Amino acid sequence: MNLLHVSNVLGGAKVLGFQIESQMDLITLGSKGVTKDAVTHLAGYASMPFRQVASLLPISERTLLRCKPKEHLNKPVSEHVLQIAEVFAKGVEVFEDKERFFEWLKQSNTALGGKNPLMLLDSRFGIDMVIDELGRIETGVYS
Repeated sequence: MNLLHVSNVLGGAKVLGFQIESQMDLITLGSKGVTKDAVTHLAGYASMPFRQVASLLPISERTLLRCKPKEHLNKPVSEHVLQIAEVFAKGVEVFEDKERFFEWLKQSNTALGGKNPLMLLDSRFGIDMVIDELGRIETGVYS
């Protein structure tokens, strides 16, 4: 997966303060904390309401809304935001079309227990399942 794409999903260097170029940058950003601006950009990238993105995160929507745009979120929330950004970047890469990927994300999937992939992005284990399914699609192996 292209880490530059992960960076772009979150608003790039303008929002993050630097460009993500390595896994170590993801670790650094997770520890430092992504900003509310990055979450807002993630929602815009996915054409999802902010409320829907907030529902996927381990923080209440109300608390997230009270954060200032440049305020850094805590490590668990930041790492979850980064994992969702990785799913979005990987999905667009696999489908080679942003709109097709986000349509797939909303459709029921037999390999994911009949759930739509988007519903699973609220947990690390669900994110892992979605990434695995994207890997199977990428290699042409369907469950």
